Amino acid sequence: MIWLTWRQLRGSAAMTAAVLAILTAVLALTGPDLASRYAAGIAGCTPDDTCDDFFNRFFDEYQIPFLALTLVVLILPALIGLFWGAPLITRELEAGTHLLVWNQSVTRGRWLAVKLGLIGLAAMVAAGVCGLAVTWWSDPLDKSAVPEMAQMSPLVFSARGIAPIGYAAFAFVLGVTVGVLVRRTLPAMALTLVAFAAIQLAMPLLVRPDLMPPVTSTFELGRTNVNGLVPQGQEGGGMQIFLSTSAVPGHAGAWVLSSDLLDPSGRTVVGVDGASGPSSTIARSIPVSTTSGPCAPAGAQGRDACVAEINRLGYRQQATYQPLERFWPFQWIETGIYALLTLGLTWLGFRRVRRGMS
Repeated sequence: MIWLTWRQLRGSAAMTAAVLAILTAVLALTGPDLASRYAAGIAGCTPDDTCDDFFNRFFDEYQIPFLALTLVVLILPALIGLFWGAPLITRELEAGTHLLVWNQSVTRGRWLAVKLGLIGLAAMVAAGVCGLAVTWWSDPLDKSAVPEMAQMSPLVFSARGIAPIGYAAFAFVLGVTVGVLVRRTLPAMALTLVAFAAIQLAMPLLVRPDLMPPVTSTFELGRTNVNGLVPQGQEGGGMQIFLSTSAVPGHAGAWVLSSDLLDPSGRTVVGVDGASGPSSTIARSIPVSTTSGPCAPAGAQGRDACVAEINRLGYRQQATYQPLERFWPFQWIETGIYALLTLGLTWLGFRRVRRGMS
């Protein structure tokens, strides 16, 4: 059975191994230079410089390969479920070769166990090598990325660490189970893709934010969480502030779940109707003088002075977030959840094969 299963897999396995070998070789050759450039840039920052300019230049230079590698890791589990999992059983059911195997003193349970064990292990190894190699290479970029692309952000988190191993195992067994139930290759592939995509969307939206109780804190306003200030309406009409929804001071790389502006009495400041500003911001109106004082355009005291005045008045950002320090605990917890889902689907597949197939 192992030899037969290997013969069925060897073509796609060899192609996958070749692609991964090329990918890891390229990452191994370019990774040290990327890390040294990051270290040199950090060393060049002065005590008064927050390195923001360097981070922006550095990330922008490598943004395309960063996004491309992230996409590769994200789609690999889906491809495994689509092309390794879904056709694995349906191909034999449509050709009738499963009956020949069962008549050779091979039990149905052993037949399925060998297929799931051998090919599932290959799927996990492929996803693990790809995910961990990209995590190692992208480390300098993850540290300098904009908040929307930080390591804890939903898109990047799913392409880092050990989580892709859990995704690959789940996608593969999902494809096999759907194939056992549907018994037709193309419908099984389509249903596998839809189901896997739906679960991958539901995880960061509904489950991951509460894997551990989020932190809620208030912060003074500053460069980290204020993306813009614009005088509102007629002269003296107050200031419109664009508050970041993806960053909080002192917690670089945190995954911000919610962000709002509190007035001096602690009440939430309502939004500005029809306001538009930088991406990942919310617009709020503050009754601060724009005719005199730090926020007056003629005063030429700069944005920092105006923000300091807003802080003096008692306005604060209130944010609920998951800190970057929880990256690895989240990785282990989420991988464990996918492991349990994989075991459940495996049980369902065995039950179906043993009792309902002929």
